[in-house]
Amino acid sequence: MARKELFGIALMSLAMTACVASTPPVNVTRFHNAQDAQIITGTIAIVSNSEVSDGRVLEQGTYEAAVRRELQRVGFSDPGSDAANGEYVARVSVEQSRLSADGGRSPVSVGVGGSTGSYGSGVGLGIGINLSGKPKDRIATELSVRITRRADGQTVWEGRSSVEAKDGSPASQPGLAASKLAEALFRDFPGESGTTIRVP
Repeated sequence: MARKELFGIALMSLAMTACVASTPPVNVTRFHNAQDAQIITGTIAIVSNSEVSDGRVLEQGTYEAAVRRELQRVGFSDPGSDAANGEYVARVSVEQSRLSADGGRSPVSVGVGGSTGSYGSGVGLGIGINLSGKPKDRIATELSVRITRRADGQTVWEGRSSVEAKDGSPASQPGLAASKLAEALFRDFPGESGTTIRVP
């Protein structure tokens, strides 16, 4: 029995490792003046940077939770019920697009619905038949965060991270994408200003 349990645990570990290994790298860009004025951490309230449709409230919450974890990791604290008086405000926005194999781009809500789009067909002599199936669309996700000081409305830090993943892959789903994007965005906070880096 113990051997079966160990085998099951090993299989789960391999599956988790495969998911992590299949996560594509993230592009990260940050802007700040920390080299001139150090960012002093404090209490921070998280708000959505834009109107969120009813169908995406849960998804937006997943990204905001990931940002909150990272903000606390780098030294900010949650104001709790006193959010309206937090020293800082972090405005979080998420944009997602479907990149089709034919080069088209359209906004999507990840995890809802199937792939759409049409693929052309040729006529005439020498028609080739592709037996490998149509190429999968890719989901492009961009997470943006802007931190402003509540007292004077001054932006002290802002950044964005983006990733592209095959539709239906673990990395295209909000749970994994949110953690990956937030972790990459706040790595080595505040990071180098004005430089785009690639985080594996």
